[in-house]
Amino acid sequence: MNHDRTEPIRIGRIDYTNVWPVFHHFEPELLRCAPRLVRAMPAELNRRLREGAIDMAAISSFAYGLNSEDYVLLPNLSVSARGPVQSILLFLKSPLETVLDGGRIAMTTTSATSVNLLKILMEKFHGGQPVYESAEPDLDSMLTHADAALLIGDHAIRASWHHHGYEVIDLSESWYRFTGMWMTFAVWAVRREAAAAMSADIAEIYEALVDSKRRSYGDMRPVIDHALRTVGGTEAYWKGYFEGLNHDFGSGQREGLSLFFKYARELGYLEKDVAIEEWSLAGPVATPAAPPQ
Repeated sequence: MNHDRTEPIRIGRIDYTNVWPVFHHFEPELLRCAPRLVRAMPAELNRRLREGAIDMAAISSFAYGLNSEDYVLLPNLSVSARGPVQSILLFLKSPLETVLDGGRIAMTTTSATSVNLLKILMEKFHGGQPVYESAEPDLDSMLTHADAALLIGDHAIRASWHHHGYEVIDLSESWYRFTGMWMTFAVWAVRREAAAAMSADIAEIYEALVDSKRRSYGDMRPVIDHALRTVGGTEAYWKGYFEGLNHDFGSGQREGLSLFFKYARELGYLEKDVAIEEWSLAGPVATPAAPPQ
């Protein structure tokens, strides 16, 4: 990518409810740089950013870990939780002991972070060896042949509202119980060449995203109303849901994410250590990879 590039910055947007507080008041058409918004599922945004088909996106944290040498992260933006997140859920048809002892887990393929968090929890913390298989995100069909099913995002939220009788494990709550740390599920990543070539445009977009987040946290009512209209549920549910989320990216979130990358590396799901680098107008600021514990 060269410095005389004339086309607008392409921003990837996940349409899951967990990013709405950052995007709800974000109006790209009002920005001087006139960026183009590209909506897609997390796995698709991960691929497009990796291939350079978009310039920046909210992507799964694990996708950043796989390609961190190509990206920098926007500071103070993430999808994180320190406890239950209510939208990354493992539904158990069989007892957990059965699942851990070679049981089958059907997994949605839409988020690499959730899939690898599940593997870390099952293998490192529970000492199990389940069999993993990919499946479309439909709880009934997933559990036809599997002992457990992983759903994320709005699929998990809707499934949790039904009285299906399955035991449900919130993976974010499990991570916090085992580590006492934040879990960061998504980050805002920018391709390094875009950050270098269009730093003023990146700065304008970043300020607009942070302002949108600030406005949402000042009054979550419009975001809750949007969730009620588009997904369903109750006002009480969505109030609790958004209260359980955090969209900052400070030292606590960085430490938790570094630990997640360290465990993924130990289990062989990442091929290299990951140093977290954040964007600034002065250039990237690095946080070293987590030291061995």
